[in-house]
Amino acid sequence: MASSKSTLYPLLAETIKKAGELFIPPDRMEVLQVLIDYIQSKVDEGEEVNLNFICTHNSRRSQFSQIWAKTAADLHGIPANCYSGGVEVTAFNERAVNSLKRSGFRISSKANGSNPIYSVFYSEESAPITAFSKTYDDPANTASQFAAVMTCDHADENCPFIPGTEQRIPVRYEDPKAFDDTELEAEMYDKRSHQIASEMLYVFSQIARG
Repeated sequence: MASSKSTLYPLLAETIKKAGELFIPPDRMEVLQVLIDYIQSKVDEGEEVNLNFICTHNSRRSQFSQIWAKTAADLHGIPANCYSGGVEVTAFNERAVNSLKRSGFRISSKANGSNPIYSVFYSEESAPITAFSKTYDDPANTASQFAAVMTCDHADENCPFIPGTEQRIPVRYEDPKAFDDTELEAEMYDKRSHQIASEMLYVFSQIARG
């Protein structure tokens, strides 16, 4: 892994080490290769890498994906703008926020009605990753040309056209929401978060810098 100018928080460094050791099945490798090829093509052309991770409510999987992708990109020295959005505005689910805290991210929030705005840090030196529920075309997602990375089947199947998309890339994940308010809630949120971490770390590890 490329060295980062920032020193990861110790618990997060441990989480990332474990995530990097998770097995990625061959069928998932094929799914991820499409994303790798897109990022590599942008790097080769000297163009901005803009990734917009999209799920219906922008509350769990797309938030995990944005945060882990940005962290992985920075760790591997690949300049990338990582966004997330949905087709409905809800809130960044507190269960997902708590899972990221358990992984070692430092997270603060400020009130924004029922949709708090979170600042997510992977080190003392890192710029905050801003996270809140929004539509995919929210002004916070400033890129005019991007890859739409579809993280859930509902959004993938019900958004036939996304303006500004250079390429649509399905990278679907199972929803940990199914385990809300059960004994397995924390375990399954962490499992999904760590799967996404593993895959985003793998994706950016495969990018050759010019």
